[in-house]
Amino acid sequence: MNEELLWVQQAQQGKDEAFTKLVEAYQTPVFNLCYRMLGESALAEDAAQETFLRAYQHIRRYDPQRAFATWLLSIAAHHCIDALRRRKYPLFSLDAEDQDGNATELPDPRAPDPEQASVESQTHQRIRALLDELDPTDRAAVILRYWRDCSEVEIADTLQITVSAVKSRLHRSRRQLAQVWQTQDERFELERRTYEAPAF
Repeated sequence: MNEELLWVQQAQQGKDEAFTKLVEAYQTPVFNLCYRMLGESALAEDAAQETFLRAYQHIRRYDPQRAFATWLLSIAAHHCIDALRRRKYPLFSLDAEDQDGNATELPDPRAPDPEQASVESQTHQRIRALLDELDPTDRAAVILRYWRDCSEVEIADTLQITVSAVKSRLHRSRRQLAQVWQTQDERFELERRTYEAPAF
């Protein structure tokens, strides 16, 4: 029996020390998921705490046939989806893809170049605005796929939808993000030309 399963079993028996070990093991992945869904550290911290509270309250319902990480992230994802449906929050930054599936490369945040930092900030703001257009469940699917590197089966299990629904949501989301990105590019280019000084 692996250590994690032992902790789960002990937590199901009411041993708080075992649940504390599970929290320590998963606090970073849970916080990261919540942060990327909600976009603010304070909101993510609250969501992570609520996730662990719900997990603690329902630990006896956990089915050991299911990966504990998937079960826990499912609680976090659904809590964030509910929060986003109640109120729109700022979103996290995510590399977008064009219609050909090519990733939009963001500048290296470790580089000290101020111009590069400015470009990065503008790109992040654009992507955050793009993601704001997505349905919360679509957003969760995108996060799980491209930030958590989850398989379509894992995403389906986490969000409690079918694999075909996951594929459909990811495909639709990529197309929507790419189309809006392209439209914004065209608008920005038109605005730039409008403000350029005429040549003499």
